[in-house]
Amino acid sequence: MAKVILKNLKKVYPFSGDEAKKKKKKKDHDEPVKENKPNLTVTAEGVVAVHDFNLEIADKEFIVLVGPSGCGKSTTLRMVAGLEEISGGDLYIGDRRMNDVAPKDRDIAMVFQNYALYPHMTVYENMAFALKLRKTPKAEIDKKVKEAAEILDITQYLGRKPKALSGGQRQRVAIGRAIVRDPKVFLMDEPLSNLDAKLRNQMRAEIIKLRERINTTFIYVTHDQTEAMTLGDRIVIMKDGFIQQIGTPQEVFNHPHNLFVAGFIGTPQMNFFDAKLLKENGKYVVNLAGVKVELSPEKQAALNAQKVQPQDITLGVRPEHILLSNSGVPAKVDVSEMMGSAVHLHSTMADGKDVVIVVQTMDMAGHEISSFTMGTTVRFSFNGNVAHVFSKETGNNLEGC
Repeated sequence: MAKVILKNLKKVYPFSGDEAKKKKKKKDHDEPVKENKPNLTVTAEGVVAVHDFNLEIADKEFIVLVGPSGCGKSTTLRMVAGLEEISGGDLYIGDRRMNDVAPKDRDIAMVFQNYALYPHMTVYENMAFALKLRKTPKAEIDKKVKEAAEILDITQYLGRKPKALSGGQRQRVAIGRAIVRDPKVFLMDEPLSNLDAKLRNQMRAEIIKLRERINTTFIYVTHDQTEAMTLGDRIVIMKDGFIQQIGTPQEVFNHPHNLFVAGFIGTPQMNFFDAKLLKENGKYVVNLAGVKVELSPEKQAALNAQKVQPQDITLGVRPEHILLSNSGVPAKVDVSEMMGSAVHLHSTMADGKDVVIVVQTMDMAGHEISSFTMGTTVRFSFNGNVAHVFSKETGNNLEGC
């Protein structure tokens, strides 16, 4: 077990061949060499995959790096593992700087997306392999392998080879192989992405139980925000190599720093509207299509602290926080999705803007709520405590989160 510190960590992939010559020529002619492209930044040094990454992970904390493909989360994890060279900054595991330490000497264990099991070895041999390389006594190997197998409920498969196992069982073996090493830091790179939805849910629960039993530091990478919300003590949300927000699942859900975080966290995705932020009788009010809603005292205090002026804004409201109302904003139902306990209404406002509304199928008294057919006009509103106000210019939360 150990704390992990990532200080100003940076990863640059240098140019090679003709590409490098072109960049050098540009530089020699004093032409700008910095370019911004989707998902990456190009400089004279090369392609920057991770920018100035700062994070302090406490001993025994479970941290999840989450973001879309190409955001730099796996690259960051691989720098911690020693599988990618660190271009700048410092990495500490415990009190030791690890920048130039070989992967085998970092006292970490990594679980990959594709399991990476040896097909010619049995489950027992796969789990024991790293300990054999360390010349661990046979009795200790046997004890550790059997203890890990019991934790993961794979004792009955110890004599089988990987090809005789299901995807979920193989992933358990891969996790077991990491557990037996008793590492200071446990790294997991999208370990559940190859599993079907039901098995993914089961394995998420298994990882939560596992965390309680082995009690070590976890760094977990995923593109699935549901995994991030259910597993992490804290979540690090990334985009284009930059950290967008770090916080507990509840913090990033309730107080997103910007439009990207607001849209990325939460299913269905948050609704965004063109609206106005007004100040009436000393109170902040949002005006959406003529419907005015006064913000909550907490939001009033935050906006006052930031000295926010009335302005055009992007208003964010989560689908589950929208309320049907007789005097609200009108919208026409295009699609009604039955999701069991709730119906998702995909609707269109008068200005053509899409809005998703989540409606429970039963009221508090247990009475079934009427169905919504295509073409039905509904009216909606929301309470002031669930409205998120974002700057039109920067996309940042005006509350200063």
